[in-house]
Amino acid sequence: MLGSTTDGDVVILELQREERRNALNLELCREIHAGVDQAVSDGARVIVITGQGTAFCAGADLGGVYGDEFLQALYGMLSRLTQVPVPLIAAVNGPAIGAGTQLAMACDLRVADTTAKFAVPTARNGMAVDAWTIRQLAALAGGGVARRLMIAAETLHRDEALTVGLADRAGTLADALAWAQQIAELAPLALAHNKLVLNSSAADDAAIEASFAAVWASEDVRESAAARDEKRPPIFKGR
Repeated sequence: MLGSTTDGDVVILELQREERRNALNLELCREIHAGVDQAVSDGARVIVITGQGTAFCAGADLGGVYGDEFLQALYGMLSRLTQVPVPLIAAVNGPAIGAGTQLAMACDLRVADTTAKFAVPTARNGMAVDAWTIRQLAALAGGGVARRLMIAAETLHRDEALTVGLADRAGTLADALAWAQQIAELAPLALAHNKLVLNSSAADDAAIEASFAAVWASEDVRESAAARDEKRPPIFKGR
């Protein structure tokens, strides 16, 4: 259900339920969670998530069972994506509907292909998403757009998603990979700190202070200074 390939310091995770337009079921949610953890453990600097075929992710599998076990797996996976200390890029190669939009928003950056579109149509199916999803949508795309998607059950197409900030760049999977390779050359501890702050609440102040101190005490800070003196690009090692 989930393919994993490595390109240098970048790991590509591909949702492989093309026959179901990469809809999320219990098993796939668990595989994404485990795949991201494995990529981090293996030393990935950046993770790219995309879908097989013409869809990024059609949402939760409507043929599945919406019990507590599925919801725990879905929201546990989404939460984990926001917590890992490695940047994630969603290569949105087609429709990202419902849980597909949630998956894209749990990533740090989104590259949208021409057929990408976003929707969270809970008002059409009688379901609900958690508060984080609605607030994150408003934070990324603005309150007005969030209300259109959540209250009027509208769909946001690629060009408007780029305009309002729900998508960061236009492009294909190849473009997402090229961006990931550029990010992989940046300082890992600094990236992890920035992600922590962006995704944290006031309750995480102690962790943020520890991360801040760790960055300034790191070898990467000294490597940056040496690289400036030697007029060369720095080589960051994340320590």
